[in-house]
Amino acid sequence: MMMNSSETRQIRLKRLRFRSWHRGTREMDLLLGRFADTHLETLSDRELDLYETVLNEADQDLYAWIAGDRPWPTSLSNALTARLTALTTPAPKG
Repeated sequence: MMMNSSETRQIRLKRLRFRSWHRGTREMDLLLGRFADTHLETLSDRELDLYETVLNEADQDLYAWIAGDRPWPTSLSNALTARLTALTTPAPKG
């Protein structure tokens, strides 16, 4: 559900944060919840639309894509999903 005309940005952010922290699996709660807490406030409305599309996907698929086990589908491959994948990429040593 994309933002409707009566929903303010703050309400939308709260709704997306809630959806991020209340997934079907604890792993996805932690990955998406932490991402939401850190990044949602700075995302543009277009990026929030993309994020909301991602939240509509099944947890098992999201985890495989974010963990890099499977590539993101072309329809979901964008700068935002690259940021999600970076959550599970180890930082370079040195």
